[in-house]
Amino acid sequence: MKPKPMILIQNATILTPHRQIAGGAVLIEGPRILAVGRTGQATPSSDTRVIDAGGLWLVPGFIDLQFNGGFGHDFTADPESIWSVAERLPRFGVTSFLPTIISSPLDRISLGQEVVLRQPPGDFAGAIPLGLHIEGPFLNRQKKGAHNPVYLQPPDLKVVQDWMPSTGVRLVSLAPELPGALEMIEVLASHDVLVSAAHSMASYGETMAAIDAGLRYGTHLFNAMPPLGHRAPGLPGALLTDPRPVVGLIADGIHTHPAMISLVWQILGSRRLNLVTDAMAALGMPAGKHLLGDFDVTVDQISARLADGTLAGSILSLDQALRNLIEIAGCSLSEALPTVTETPARALKIESDRGQIAAGYVADLVLLSPELEVSTTIVEGQIVYEKI
Repeated sequence: MKPKPMILIQNATILTPHRQIAGGAVLIEGPRILAVGRTGQATPSSDTRVIDAGGLWLVPGFIDLQFNGGFGHDFTADPESIWSVAERLPRFGVTSFLPTIISSPLDRISLGQEVVLRQPPGDFAGAIPLGLHIEGPFLNRQKKGAHNPVYLQPPDLKVVQDWMPSTGVRLVSLAPELPGALEMIEVLASHDVLVSAAHSMASYGETMAAIDAGLRYGTHLFNAMPPLGHRAPGLPGALLTDPRPVVGLIADGIHTHPAMISLVWQILGSRRLNLVTDAMAALGMPAGKHLLGDFDVTVDQISARLADGTLAGSILSLDQALRNLIEIAGCSLSEALPTVTETPARALKIESDRGQIAAGYVADLVLLSPELEVSTTIVEGQIVYEKI
């Protein structure tokens, strides 16, 4: 097989966690970064593609840990659509993600596992599904949100005995207060699955017990959980104050008020805050009715809701979430960037492979304009999106 030509990006301002290089250059060979340095240090060969990134930021590719679907496709209703949706995600700077399947028949989850374990289509060029985020069915009915209560069930170890990264499962969201949940958390954590608290009425003490058992994530903070109280801090209080879990946040100003986004940033910083989209089929589509799991969702220009007004996923893109955080919290790009790169990679235990720009890392890269709009996206050394 003929080797792919090298790619040399030069004259960029490289921004990667813990490092910034003005006039920087990155040399890519195949799917990985060969070298990082300054422009002029490497002499390209005749078959090297050279990208002049003058005036642009070069950052690691974005990682979305909660993504239900987009462009008219819902992963719960149709897991087979995962790869076609993945092809369109790089326009938002997303280079890898967790397709999220919500509470549904268990064979739907099994199909999702099969899909993400397949080799991509031969002509595939898009974001890489790293494994599933299974949100449910072990959720509290009092906080079901947009989940169909027909599919909710108590924790059952027989269901999850083969859930692990090697079988296509990376993250499982559950209600930690349910009977049997602590044992399930221990089992999943022992399989290197990231376990998260979600759709829950857990008290502060119940959440702390879950964290002690191995829970290391919180799904869409504040949403589908008890409110943060000064006498009863509950699930959000435990997630915010214990240093162990990473916390997912939908920074759209709708799921979470801007003042709370700013407060969470002040508490968590970039090491424990992970921006997610929770995007659904309406992402990238016109306003109207769209699908989330079994339910029709009405979408306007800013939100997605069930018939009773309940929020049902979002139409937020991850690059917009990053811009929102910077504007609302008053932080810089360098401060906010880990929330969509290094922090989700560390949560998934893939931080030695993705989430930074360094020699040996997977060449997942994004060029951003000064306005932080996506200009070019590279996935595993392949240019998959260029803004026209």
